[in-house]
Amino acid sequence: PLVRRTQMSLMALPYVTAFAFSPPAILGLGTTGGFDFRLEAHEDQTPQELAAAAWALVMAANQNPRLTRVFTTFRADTPQVYVNLDRTKAEYLGVPTSRVFATLQAYLGSMYVNDFNLFQRTYQVKVQAQAPYRNDLADISHIYVRNSQGRMVLLSSMASISTVLGPKVVHRYNQFPSVQINGQAVPGYSSGEAMAAMEGIASKVLPKGFGFEWSSSSFQQRKSRGQVQVLFFLAMMFAYLFLVGQYESWILPLPIILYIPVAAMGALLGLWVVGLSFSIFAQIGLVMLVGLASKNAILIVEFSRDKRREGLSIEEAALEGAKARFRPVLMTAFTFILGVAPLVIATGAGAMSRRHIGTVVFSGMLVATTLGILLIPGLYYLLQSVGEKRRPDFSKARKRNGDENS
Repeated sequence: PLVRRTQMSLMALPYVTAFAFSPPAILGLGTTGGFDFRLEAHEDQTPQELAAAAWALVMAANQNPRLTRVFTTFRADTPQVYVNLDRTKAEYLGVPTSRVFATLQAYLGSMYVNDFNLFQRTYQVKVQAQAPYRNDLADISHIYVRNSQGRMVLLSSMASISTVLGPKVVHRYNQFPSVQINGQAVPGYSSGEAMAAMEGIASKVLPKGFGFEWSSSSFQQRKSRGQVQVLFFLAMMFAYLFLVGQYESWILPLPIILYIPVAAMGALLGLWVVGLSFSIFAQIGLVMLVGLASKNAILIVEFSRDKRREGLSIEEAALEGAKARFRPVLMTAFTFILGVAPLVIATGAGAMSRRHIGTVVFSGMLVATTLGILLIPGLYYLLQSVGEKRRPDFSKARKRNGDENS
């Protein structure tokens, strides 16, 4: 809303074209929020052809229901002065090409000469023609250039001057002339969906000889596409290996690990209910759930393991673990859930990133806590029974320990 109101105020300004945009999600990675699309001319098209293709793409993108505020600042109709230097004639007159450009720079722009010290300060010396001698195009024709023999050659004798329309700056991306196009996703759609929509429009609208690439944070997002599943799997695997080392058992950590997908399902359900996209912030929150959800399961499984060592049956140990840890699990879990609740309803600058993370963690922990008390004892009973059946000596040792304790 703030960006929209600011844009409406800027559109009311006469004689200017101004854009309001949100800052990038990662400061320093790009200049604006949203996606960074780079249109490339692969067959040396003129700047006018590049501008026509860019504006056709922008107009088509703004009609897509998933995209909004798609724009580009590239223009190929800026009035310019074109100095057409006859290089062959300049060489015949003994005037190096670099000297012609240096003379134009010194007269029309400015050129640094040296420094001098005065009043304990250092000043720069720059040469430039006075304003009355660089106001009109005709003044360029009166400029003289010194040739290699030390003689002065009139610039108009080896160059023609005309006015043309062209771009102020031509940027290159991957060595190709390019145009930067920025835009955003409509609320309710993720940045990945907006990028996919932009790629689909480009494949239909762009003529032959044009291509595109992603830059800034969009490039990093496209490069890391499909890695969230791998990261989630690696997080679960490392958590499992750490628990194996702690419990010195391959079976005991399994109820904890199998409990984590319940929290993940709750997180995805929360995003669906609220209507948020599975953004990079939601993915970060999903990886956080691996550790947060494991904590509740560890409290119950570890207590059940101790009761089993004391000689109780697997069923009794599972029930004792659930009863003894019921209150501590609820207290710690709901304390955390209520602590992240403000993130779910966050407002202000950067609120969407906090909402995505808060919704994932809030809904994931809520579902994991309400269902965890029911699932963890059952998972412990099932997997512990399977483990002891495969190791009869394990069950006998537990029974012997129970008799000694009695």
